[in-house]
Parts: sequence; C-alpha cells; structure tokens
Amino acid sequence: MQLKIMPKKKHLSAGRVPLVLFLCQMIGALDVPLDPKLLDDLVQPPTITQQSPKDYIIDPRENIVIQCEAKGKPPPSFSWTRNGTHFDIDKDPLVTMKPGSGTLVINIITEGKAETYEGVYQCTARNERGAAISNNIVVRPSRSPLWTKERLEPITLRNGQSLVLPCRPPIGLPPAIIFWMDNSFQRLPQSERVSQGLNGDLYFSNVLPEDTREDYICYARFNHTQTIQQKQPISLKVISAKPSKERPPTFLTPEGNESLKEELRGNVLSLECIAEGLPTPIIYWIKEDGTLPVNRTFYRNFKKTLQITQVTEADSGNYQCIAKNPLGAVHHTIAVTVKAAPYWIAAPQNLVLSPGENGTLICRANGNPKPRIAWLTNGVPIEIAPDDPSRKIDGDTIIFSNVQERLSAVYQCNASNEYGYLLANAFVNVLAEPPRILTSANILYQVIANRPAFLDCAFFGSPLPAIEWFKGTKGSALHEDIYVLHDNGTLEIPVAQKDSTGTYTCVARNKLGMAKNEVHLEIKDPTRIIKQPEHAVVQRGSRVSFDCKLKHDPTLVPTVMWLKDHGELPNEERFSIDKDHLVVTDVSDDDGGTYTCTANTTLDSVSASAVLRVVAPTPTPAPIYDVPNPPFDLELTNQLDDSVQLTWTPGDDNNSPITKFIIEYEDAMHEAGVWHHQAEVSGTQTTAQLKLSPYVNYSFRVMAENNIGRSLPSEASEQYLTKAAEPDQNPTAVEGLGTEPDNLVITWKPLNGFESNGPGLQYKVSWRQKDGDDEWTSVVVANVSKYIVSGTPTFVPYLIKVQSLNDVGFAPEPAVVMGHSGEDLPMVAPGNVRVNVVNSTLAEVHWDPVPLKSIRGHLQGYRIYYWKVQSSSKRNRRHIEKKILTFQGSKTHGMLPGLQPYSHYFLNVRVVNGKGEGPASSDRGFHTPEGVPSAPSSLKIVNPTLDSLTLEWDPPSHPNGILTEYTLKYQPINSTHELGPLVDLKIPANKTRWTLKNLNFSTRYKFYFYAQTSVGSGSQITEEAITTVDEAGILLPDVGAGKAMASRQVDIATQGWFIGLMCAVALLILILLIVCFVRRNKGGKYPVKEKEDAHADPEIQPMKEDDGTFGEYSDAEDHKPLKKGSRTPSDRTVEKENSDDSLVDYGEGVNGQFNEDGSFIGQYSGKKEKEPAEGNESSEAPSPVNAMNSFV
Repeated sequence: MQLKIMPKKKHLSAGRVPLVLFLCQMIGALDVPLDPKLLDDLVQPPTITQQSPKDYIIDPRENIVIQCEAKGKPPPSFSWTRNGTHFDIDKDPLVTMKPGSGTLVINIITEGKAETYEGVYQCTARNERGAAISNNIVVRPSRSPLWTKERLEPITLRNGQSLVLPCRPPIGLPPAIIFWMDNSFQRLPQSERVSQGLNGDLYFSNVLPEDTREDYICYARFNHTQTIQQKQPISLKVISAKPSKERPPTFLTPEGNESLKEELRGNVLSLECIAEGLPTPIIYWIKEDGTLPVNRTFYRNFKKTLQITQVTEADSGNYQCIAKNPLGAVHHTIAVTVKAAPYWIAAPQNLVLSPGENGTLICRANGNPKPRIAWLTNGVPIEIAPDDPSRKIDGDTIIFSNVQERLSAVYQCNASNEYGYLLANAFVNVLAEPPRILTSANILYQVIANRPAFLDCAFFGSPLPAIEWFKGTKGSALHEDIYVLHDNGTLEIPVAQKDSTGTYTCVARNKLGMAKNEVHLEIKDPTRIIKQPEHAVVQRGSRVSFDCKLKHDPTLVPTVMWLKDHGELPNEERFSIDKDHLVVTDVSDDDGGTYTCTANTTLDSVSASAVLRVVAPTPTPAPIYDVPNPPFDLELTNQLDDSVQLTWTPGDDNNSPITKFIIEYEDAMHEAGVWHHQAEVSGTQTTAQLKLSPYVNYSFRVMAENNIGRSLPSEASEQYLTKAAEPDQNPTAVEGLGTEPDNLVITWKPLNGFESNGPGLQYKVSWRQKDGDDEWTSVVVANVSKYIVSGTPTFVPYLIKVQSLNDVGFAPEPAVVMGHSGEDLPMVAPGNVRVNVVNSTLAEVHWDPVPLKSIRGHLQGYRIYYWKVQSSSKRNRRHIEKKILTFQGSKTHGMLPGLQPYSHYFLNVRVVNGKGEGPASSDRGFHTPEGVPSAPSSLKIVNPTLDSLTLEWDPPSHPNGILTEYTLKYQPINSTHELGPLVDLKIPANKTRWTLKNLNFSTRYKFYFYAQTSVGSGSQITEEAITTVDEAGILLPDVGAGKAMASRQVDIATQGWFIGLMCAVALLILILLIVCFVRRNKGGKYPVKEKEDAHADPEIQPMKEDDGTFGEYSDAEDHKPLKKGSRTPSDRTVEKENSDDSLVDYGEGVNGQFNEDGSFIGQYSGKKEKEPAEGNESSEAPSPVNAMNSFV
C-alpha cells in the first residue's frame, strides 16, 4: 500500500527535543495499492480509473467505444444508464461489454447507425463496499456537411477599395478548420493588407490589381472524419484605373465602437479587429486600466488578433484596438468578461479509517457563477440514501465519527453551474489492518557520494502506521537534521557521505501491530576525470594525444567512450584508444574538431572535451625546459587519528623529470596562512602516509621539483581536523628567579597552538623549598608564560616544575628545575684588606671572603674602588677620580695595573651579588715608588747664530719621581743625511734653557733630549736645527710651527751657481707658457684632477719642496703642528709616555681579565684626562737652494 506524496516535507531538527522519524496519524487520501500481497485478503470499494471524455464525439464510420474501467476488491461489476434510464445491453445485439471491464463496444460498422446511439451515458462500478459512478458522457457522431449550392457572381472593384470575401462554412461537429486556397491547392498569400478572420472570411483592407483572380476558394476541413469540403470559387477583378482616394481607417469587424466578449477561465481569449483604409492601417492593442500579461499575450494574423492564454478572472476588462494610417485612427473597445466552469479547490480524497476513528471528506470548488455542491452516496443522492448515524453533512464537508466497518461506501461530490460540472468519487473504507511493508527486503541501494539517497519503505495499515527509521542493528531512531522523511515512508539523505554506508531499518507501527524491513546503503566514490583532454594545436601530418585519466570507485567499472563532434570517431587505424589516451596519428585537416571523453558507470557519468585545431607545418622548435607544473587533484584517504594518506596527480614535468615532491601543511586553526614543511618523497611517488598531531585543522599542498627548480604549490587539499588529545610535552626554559627579596618569579616558554593537542590549554605550576619538607604547592594558570609567588624568604632555593594540560588531560610528569627567590643587597663588607705594591705601576690587593649567608644572593664577585689622592712630587691636591675593578667569582685577591708612579692611593673592597653591592670595607692607603719620567713637555731651538744654538724646554708632565738631571745628545748631519759624532751632555735638573757654542756654521744638527730620576732615564724628545750662514743672523719669517732656519747676507747675485739657477728657472717658465698657449689654441680641456689641484683649499695643501714655498704640515696620526726648527728623527717615530705596566698587559679594555695566577681579571672604569704625547713633533728645514727660491 502506498501513501500519496504531499508537497510538504518533514525535516528533522537536532535543536529540539529529539524527534523520532515517524509519520503522524493523518486524515487524508489513502489508496490501497493493487499489490498482489494485499489483493488476496484486503477489501476496497470501487474506484473509477478510466472513462471516456464528457463530450465524446465519435467517428460514424467506426465502432463506438465508451470507456469505463475501475478497480476494487472484490472486483466491481458494471452497469450503464442512457439518458437517465437503465441501459440493458443484453437486449441490444450490437452492444457488448469487455470482460472484466465496464467498457461498451457498439458495433455499427456492419449495421446500425451512429445517430441511433446518440445520448448521455453513465457507468456505475459496484462491489460489496460501495458503488462509483462515471461522468455523464455525451456521445455524438461527428458531422461534415456539404456546402449548399449557390451561384456566386464575379466581383469587380476599383483599385484601392475594401473587400470581404465570405466563407460561411456549413455547421459541422466539431467545427471545421477554414483556409483559403486556389485551384492548385496553394494557400493564398496573406499580409497586413489581406488576411483571414476568425470567422473564416477573407478581408482586404484595400485591393490591388494583382489581387485579380478567378479561384478564391474557401475550404473547410473536418478533422474527425478527415474530410475537406470546398466552397464554389469566387472571381475577383480589380480595375487598375485611377486609384481610389486615400481614406482613414474604418473597422470591417467588429462593427461599431464597442462590443462584448465572454470567455471561460482556462481557455484562450481571442480578440479580433480588422480594418480597411488606404494606405493599409496598422493595428495596436491596449488594455484600459491595466497592462497585458507579459508571458501569456500573443499577437496573430499580423497583429489583427490578440490572444491571451490560460485566461483568468483577472483578465476581465476593456480591451481597445486602434487602427492607424497617415490619415487618421479609429478605436474599438471590447468588454471582456471571464466566466468559469467549476474547478477544484480541494477534491475529496479516499479515506481509509479503522473502526472507531473519525474523519472528514472535503469537496471544495469554485467557478463563476459559484457552483452548487451536491453529495451522493453509492451513486444515489445523499438526501434519499439510507441514514448513517456516523456521518454529518456540513455544506461541502462530510464529517464521520466513530465509524464502523459495515459503513464503507463510495461518496460522490458534484459541483455544477451553468457552464459545466465536476464529479469526484471518494470512498470511505473502514478497515482494521496491521502494518504491512510492501518494499522488498534487503534491497541494496548504491549511491554516489555527495548525492541524495532515497531509501523506500512503501507501507500500508489501518490505522495509518507511524514510520521510524534506524541505522545499524543496535542503533537508536534517527534524530539528526540531515534526514528528510517523506509522507510515503521514504527516507531521504540529501547529501550522502561515506559514513552514511550501512544497514537501515524501516519500522511501521499502529495499534494492531508492527512490521519492519531492512535495506542496505553503499556510498561509492564519484567517477572523475583527473587528467582531462587539453585543447591542442598541431601540424598536419603530426601526432596528437588526448588524455582522459579516470579516478573511480574500485567497485564500479567505468566504460570510456570517445566522441568527435558529438558523433562516433572515424573508423580509421589512425585513431587508437588505450586505457587513458586517445591518439591520432598523421593528423589531417578533417581531424579538427571537438573530442569528448565520456566515462559511464552504473551510477554516474562524466565527460570532458577538448578542441583540436590543425595548422600548416612549421619548423620544429627546440624543447622548452622548465620547472614542473603544480600537482593537482589532492585527496585525503585512510583518515585516522594520527595519520592520513595523501594522494595527488603530478603536473607536466616540462621535459625535465621530477626528482622529488615536497609536502607542506597549514594549520588553519592556529596559524592560518602559514605553511610548514611536512615531508618529502621521491619523484616517482604520488602517495604519502603522513603522521599527524592531535587537534590540528590540516590542509596540505604539494610542490614538484626537477633539475630546473621547484614548481608552484598545488591547490590546497580539503581540510582534516584531527581529534584532540592530552599534551605530549611540557613547556621548556622553565626558570625561577626572584625580582624582589620576597618573591619568586617562575617563567617558561609556553607551548604554541600546534603543540597544545587540544582546546583549553593551561599550565599547572608547582613549587616547594629545596631544603624543606613542605609539600608541593600547585596552581593552574591560563595560557601565560609567568607566575609570581609572593611572600617567600630572601634567596632561598626552590624546586619548580610546570606541567601542560588541556580539556582532554595532563601532559607527562615534567622535569624538576631549581630556582631561587629574590636577592637582597649583601650585608657584610670584606675584611682584612691588604695591599702589596709590586712596582711603580702595579699593586696586588688581598681580602678575606664574606660569609655566604651574608651575601643574600648569587655571588657575582668583588669590586675594588681605588683613587689617587696627591702627587708625591708637587704636593698639591688634584681632582679625585675613582676607578673600579671587578673580580668575578669568589676570588680573594686581584691586581691593580696602570698606577701612577710616585703617588699616594686609597682603596676599598665590596662584595657584589645580583641585586647590587654590599657595604665598603675600610679605606686602605698605599704609595707607589718612583719611576722613569715622561719625555720633556717641549723642546725649542731659539737664537741661532753662526756657531751657537740655544735650547729651551719644559719639564716632563709626569716626572714620576724627583728629577736628577737632563741628558742632551746631539750630532751633525751632512748634506747626504749622514750622522756625525755624537756628543753627550749632562744638564742640571733645575735648568730649562741651555746654549751650545762652538758649533759649525750653516750646519744641521740633530738633538736627543730626556730627563732622569733615580730609577732611570725617561723617554726622549728630538729636534733638528741649522746654524746661520752670516754674522747678521737674519731670521726667516716663521713659516711653520716648529720650523726655523738662519741665513747669512752675501752677494749671491755674482755667484755663478746662482746665475745658472736663474737661467734654468727662466727657461722652465718659458716652456710652461708655450705649453699653455698651445693648449688654449687647441681648445683642450683641463682634466678634473688639474681643476681640483687648481682650486684646492690652500690650507690643506701639503708642503711642496720643488716650488720653494712652505705649507703647513700635519702629522698623519695626530695632526699637530710641528715646532720651528725641529725635525723628526730618522726613524720617523717618537715614543709616547708609557708605563711598562699598562692595562693592555692585563686585560681587554676596561673589562680586562686576569688569569688564575692572580693577574688582572676585573673591569677598569673611570675617566682620565688624555695626556698629550709630546716630544714627537719634528720639522724639516729647507735646503739653501729652497731658501733662496723663496725670494724669487
């Protein structure tokens, strides 16, 4: 038994209280299916299944067949009425009834006439449960009468006149179809000027000479009898004299300005306006106070006919046709009224009830005018039918209550008005039947993934059974919103997935029992073309290959077919097909076209096409080598909690074999848009088994690599979210370090989202004192990286551990690390500070360590502050500047380098931890012994004479003790810079000026000068000077710092060497002038270098010894001016004042370190004023030639 499908579907919602998939008890139309399993023991009132039309026009040349078929259990018997009275077919030998049917066959071919059997017939089908009746069938034979003979006079008109050729066909049944032809059975041409009206007449808006003919013939075709009747020909002659005067339009049909039109609902409304006039008018249509329906309006007969299909009451109104030509316009209004024969709003439906149930039959119809509703039972008006206490009539509704099985019947509803009637049978069948499932058991449904699946469960029962669906043998009733249950019991899965596979059980229940049935569902992978044919342009005579690589469910066997231009491939050997390719060899121009690969399985079909274009041959280009094309068609299979299989299809290798594939993943949940390396496989693999982490929303992409390079990434695969799990690791870099004396700051490097393994990442922070017996104190904190424990003792060791956890569980037990609470400043100063002076620049300091508990923190080392108080030589107080050296670790001694000899120092020692310094020890003083002095601060040669030079100097800036004497050494230098004998001279320490006598005139001398203490000699300073040439002692101008010379007045103008020199200079100047003149005449350009030399700043020009001038000279190292009369020593170096024990010897800069033997390991700090390195300046006096050139 099947339940009629209603348009409404029941969707299951998971958001409500769980709903069992079932069919609610409904009062509606229930058909008893003609199923062999039910027919044996299930009774059903008759139902008319087939009948002849209400208006039944028959062909009088054939037997009359009046149909009446019905079903029911037991099979119904049939009877007929004719014109309202019983039609006894047994008394008419020409009338028979088909066996097992109510269809009448009236044999009129051999004898009898069709007219004899005209009338109104009605069929009744009856069994023990009731009687159903057919419509009133009006039987009429078709008629095709002849035209009455008439004499038609020839028609003569003047050019331009209007004309109507009447047809007036005989009245036939059904009405004839009219058309105009000539004697040759050729249709007469029609146009806006000449056309046929709806009544069959032929209208001429104006005639033309070419309309002249003698065979205007109207034909009437009667389709029922397949006959055509012909009217007598009409002759028309048009006189081509002076044409009629042009005139405005007038209507040939309809007449007047207004007319009426009535049409029935659902029919085609046809409105016609045909006008005459000269020139030929054009017809327009409008609807007053409305618009013409867009999709139902059509214009026929050159817009002379307006048709509206499926007309409704809304189409009533005034329609206006307008005929226009250049001379004017004319209007005609047609008032349209739409009436309606009865039509159903709700036809009564069969009703199956169980004893004691209630129900209703509803019969609602509409029409214009409104139809009258009449009820019948078993073909008898209900007013005269036997009383039934279980029914109550309320207009168009019959209400049944507490029905009993003996009250089964067939009810008829008749809705009628003046334009027609409707008749419907509906039975009330009172049955008591347990549920029955009519769908065969264990049906296997196979569906392609992501397509809808429909699982049938045809059922019957009375009362109407409720339907439930279950999945699996022990599954509960389906609740989820992915299912749709149809009223006929069918379960729909709108989008079937792989996990939809399984056994489904349909259960039907009513109060009389239960029935169930199992069906099986298998979800198959769709067939896909993973490598489609590509468009190709090839040369004639070459070879082309089209790919068609499939991927399909392994249980489905696809059939591949190739088509060319949607037809079969040419039957030629040049076309060959293997598993994945179509190959065409020796391509010709005819081979161009569209090639389609179609793959069919029993469940689905796919296709792909490519276009082949054949061109003329061209020279074969060299192969192009490039990186591979990206892989494509990524698919995830074998999806497990901790692994998945990734499969892909390689792209084209572009003539360089693929060597490997690189697989990357994206975690869309934690790091969207960031791709990480996952794995690499060889270039021959297209599948990889990938290890996965919990709670990661994976997407994968693949890149191919060959010897040229790496391809672009493939499209990302589908996303795959792995299940959450407890963390498998704890945070790293766990530390415990206090920032205040009473706290412990525990820090760690938190896990990232990928490492969290699940939602709700938190940390369990635990701590306890290392040396105590306290239990662990723990706290769970959010996903942070720091926790502060307050109220701790100062600098106490703690044991610390940090454990990860999430909503699933805890990570493994974490490792324990040790930390300390916060430090405080040390409380005790180092004691027993002792100083051992090693030499004049180095001292060694010793101290006793402080107790560890008093340090109150991590011991960083000891720090020595030291400073010089006064100068032992000058006895005046100077600015006190403290210097600092730090000795790391637990050392108890250290070296103080770079001390000033012959000085008084103080120092103290402090212990240092991570918080800062402790209190200072008592200041401890010490003296450094004498050392060698620094070089004299300056040395000048003044007052040069013919045989003497005077030296002036400043004492050393750092005497480093008490000066005992100065030592002066000097020696002459000849013109070849060879040194003469060295003279050694001692000068008292209290002198700052000394004159040397008995020197050679005009001789260069080099001087070496240094100071001495009781310890030894200091650094020397050197200078050079020249004695004068004459007695006058003329002194040259001061041309440079530290440079001086003397000259004697002589008459050099008479000297030969001077005359020669002047001639050479004059000759050189002449040559330079000539060169400049030549270059200017040639328009030459000076090089950039010459321009730079010409415009350079004279202050930065070096001294040029070849032009007789002195520039200011600066040493390349310190840019200090040279002193007059001085000269740098021959080795071009002057030693600076240095101590033998400098910081360079003890450490690296201010943070220099000492070795374990007690040498310097601390840091040096403090500023010292930079002392000028004096005594290293020199100048070179010019030769006598240069001196004389300066006067030129």
